[in-house]
Amino acid sequence: MFFRNLTFFRFPSTHDFSQLDALLPEAALKPVGPLELSSSGFISPFGRGEDVLSHRIGDAIWLSVGSENKILPGSVVNDLLAQKVAEIEDKEGRKLGGKARKRLKDDLLHELLPRAFVKSSRTDALLDLEHGFLAVDASSRKTGEMVASEIRRALGSFPAIPPNAEVAPRSILTGWIAGEPLPDGLSLGEECELKDAMDGGAVVKAQNQELLSDEIGKHLEAGKQVTKLALSLDDHVSFVLGEDLVVRKLKFLEGAVDQLESTERDDLRQELDARFALLSGEVRRLFLVLESALKISKAEG
Repeated sequence: MFFRNLTFFRFPSTHDFSQLDALLPEAALKPVGPLELSSSGFISPFGRGEDVLSHRIGDAIWLSVGSENKILPGSVVNDLLAQKVAEIEDKEGRKLGGKARKRLKDDLLHELLPRAFVKSSRTDALLDLEHGFLAVDASSRKTGEMVASEIRRALGSFPAIPPNAEVAPRSILTGWIAGEPLPDGLSLGEECELKDAMDGGAVVKAQNQELLSDEIGKHLEAGKQVTKLALSLDDHVSFVLGEDLVVRKLKFLEGAVDQLESTERDDLRQELDARFALLSGEVRRLFLVLESALKISKAEG
């Protein structure tokens, strides 16, 4: 269950989560209705057949949001609508107006939705109560906002906001490959993206590339700035950090995974418990390093 991405949000560390377990069942995932396009809500982090809707170790809480979405391609609806319109116009000998077309399309949707296939998905999230951050396993802010909204729906109040860096992240990232010292524990990877400072300017993507090189240095001299940068933390995790403060391509390395292999566990539940303990610890360390390096503001209570 290791996360592959981290979209962060800040919330006041004083926020009250004491009623979370009592409130989650009311916000649990319900099957998408016959005339609904989608449904979302909390599911068990431990998978199907489990009733528990959260898992806590210390000040870290593991939540999972499930979604059910009807698969109803717009092209299918539009093709059927065109056929219906043609049939009616041929039969009645007149052109259908906009309002009539809209009513016809609504009728088609009501007819098709109950028969549409349903696609299920899940998004995992970590709440760190001590340090006041939410980490969602998603590379898009939209998905992260969806999870934050579900937590807000369950609790009634959840003042979570995207992280705010007091210093422009691209200037920090650019400094790191220009030779400025990195925070303790961080080291450069072999991937970056550079952009011209002007909107619509050139974009350069480098992979499997020594970043402290003359080639990269020439791009910096030309005024390009780093918008994505591959890093690793203490040989435990590697990742790509974007100027949007989203962590992508998160990978747990041998230095971290070896801790799991040193202990025998009897069942899947214990294995997932151990993995979450490892995950929450490594994500917390990573967040605190980024918080200090990028001067990420704390959320006000």
